[in-house]
Amino acid sequence: MSTFGSKRLVVGAHYGLRDWLAQRITAVLMALFTIVVLVRFLMPGELGYDHWYGVFAPQWMKVLTFVAILALTYHAWVGVRDIWMDYIKPVGIRLALQVFSIVWLLGCAGWAIQVLWRL
Repeated sequence: MSTFGSKRLVVGAHYGLRDWLAQRITAVLMALFTIVVLVRFLMPGELGYDHWYGVFAPQWMKVLTFVAILALTYHAWVGVRDIWMDYIKPVGIRLALQVFSIVWLLGCAGWAIQVLWRL
């Protein structure tokens, strides 16, 4: 039997490394998406609806945009959830804010995807 070290019970959600990594991966995906959009948007041509439509018209760009929307949604959820867990102590209020945040983020993602697939 060991007589050194603590015998404490470790509790908590244990989101740390997974969420830290998710934040970095989703941030890189969003940064790459932004670069691709800027490069495509800055291509020669008259600026207007037709040019903007042409940026998102190819199927590969729609897929990339879809992935970016999902990355943004998850990135925002991790950040907002951490804020609620860190600063809102009453469980009922925190749960309500988390549910509202989930519904809001899913609504925004659904709307963005609907706009994307209309192109």
